[in-house]
Amino acid sequence: MSQQNLPAPGAPDIEIARAAVMKPLLPLAEKTLGIPPEALVPYGHYKAKLSLDYIESLKDKPDGKLVLVTAVTPTPAGEGKTTTSVGLNDGLNKIGVKAMVCLREPSLGPCFGMKGGAAGGGRAQVLPMEDINLHFNGDFHAITSAHSLISAMLDNHMQWGNELDIDPRRITWRRVVDMNDRALRHIVMGLGGPTQGVVREGGFDITVASEIMAIFCLATDLADLQKRIGDIIVAKTHKKKAVTVRDLGCDGAVTVLLKDAFQPNLVQSIEHNLAFIHGGPFANIAHGCNSVVATQTALKMADVVVTEAGFGADLGAEKFLDIKCRQSGLRPDAVVLVCTIRAMKMQGGVSKNDLTPKNVEAVRAGCVNVERHIQNLKKFGVTPIVSINHFVHDTDEEISVVKEICDAEGVPMVIANHWAEGGAGAEDLAKLVKAELAKPKPTINLMYDDSDKLAMKVEKVAKEIYRAKDVVISSAAKSVFRQIEKAGFGHLPICIAKTQSSFSTDAKQLGATSDHTVEVREATLNAGAGFVVAICGNIMRMPGLPRHPAALDIGLDEDGQIVGLA
Repeated sequence: MSQQNLPAPGAPDIEIARAAVMKPLLPLAEKTLGIPPEALVPYGHYKAKLSLDYIESLKDKPDGKLVLVTAVTPTPAGEGKTTTSVGLNDGLNKIGVKAMVCLREPSLGPCFGMKGGAAGGGRAQVLPMEDINLHFNGDFHAITSAHSLISAMLDNHMQWGNELDIDPRRITWRRVVDMNDRALRHIVMGLGGPTQGVVREGGFDITVASEIMAIFCLATDLADLQKRIGDIIVAKTHKKKAVTVRDLGCDGAVTVLLKDAFQPNLVQSIEHNLAFIHGGPFANIAHGCNSVVATQTALKMADVVVTEAGFGADLGAEKFLDIKCRQSGLRPDAVVLVCTIRAMKMQGGVSKNDLTPKNVEAVRAGCVNVERHIQNLKKFGVTPIVSINHFVHDTDEEISVVKEICDAEGVPMVIANHWAEGGAGAEDLAKLVKAELAKPKPTINLMYDDSDKLAMKVEKVAKEIYRAKDVVISSAAKSVFRQIEKAGFGHLPICIAKTQSSFSTDAKQLGATSDHTVEVREATLNAGAGFVVAICGNIMRMPGLPRHPAALDIGLDEDGQIVGLA
């Protein structure tokens, strides 16, 4: 890595990424994973899509081992889950394991909002970083366009006679845009007279919350993709009969818009290890996992596949297991729980501006959070490896507090310094993971049964994972649950939309809050995706920009280079 002449650790991620020397992707893919050049559709020299025909040719190959990377409850300090996923993949390859990482694609909303990009950080990044964070191979635009086609076809159907007898008051299909834009949450459309469409209320969600995104990430092939798209329920008739995309007749056209995007994207890390980046639902408002097709394909090509699930383990890992694994048959062979000393300080009540000074007592107070996540993962039947994503100001005394917790819970802990050292800094973590993968595959216990009532599914997650005392379901949500069950969809899993910042539905409740009340405000059936969304607290499926959005700091310098992209 020193041969790449990278900037010193601590330089902005974009500077490190720009200084890295990438290898042409087609020969790299053929050399490392045996992918023939004709199986790749190049998007320039350093990005490509893997053809679906080649993916089909792999179906009889045995699967490798699957490692899930999850994290403690996220804080504004950043926990580095993607950075750890990339670093672990680099570390595994460095110790001689044929490994590959599968990640989600970044949304433009967080890139220009508050969270920033999602290509890793420091010397554990996937490249080309700028391309990945901005318009990456057009996948999100394809998903937005596919969703918009359904919206247009729905309104057009009502404009030209409404043969399906759609009740405009019972249209559930909202529009989407891949940007944080709170002003679009609730709108009135069709104003301006008879030629401008049917007047009705509507609104926008962010693209990552679209059911098309969920389907995109859960479908196994194009036939499954089209079937799921056709199953989407967009409205009800005046007699309360469900209207689907198949009824509108555009499921084929929507699939056509997604055909190229559905091919997984192949890129490389700074250390030239290959990565799939495909799909990008958020875990706070959706199911938070990259595409099933990317994960399943990687398992056919590598001995070990590292994948991540969004936000903390109470959201991302729960949905990875209860939704993605339930539907796909995938099961993790090992789980890594990412933790930082900085996060434990914040969970212990320290402000973001005071994280540098040593504060053992704050770490001790905040460690109830990592302890809770460890206990929750054990309920699923997995014993996680706790990986401390190391920051330069961490002290031995602070780290020893986390070690005490891990020892008491009987889980291994390791310090990983991939941010500063790349794969070399993750070798200890990689060795622990390799040892864990040598053990018998764990038996995964899903949190609820398909046969449970929808309200019971919410209650089991809320009480077992969030440690809530009560679950209060609004009368409107109860009514939707009854209708969903009556229509024959009660067997579907639950996707709980709630704040990522707390075990509760109150973002201000830090640590390991318990005995709180989870309020289910709304419920929505995603029949195509195959789950029911329960919206809790004040969570929004269309985020807003913060007071100082990242867009204010992004631009071009005098040489035309992008600056300010984190």
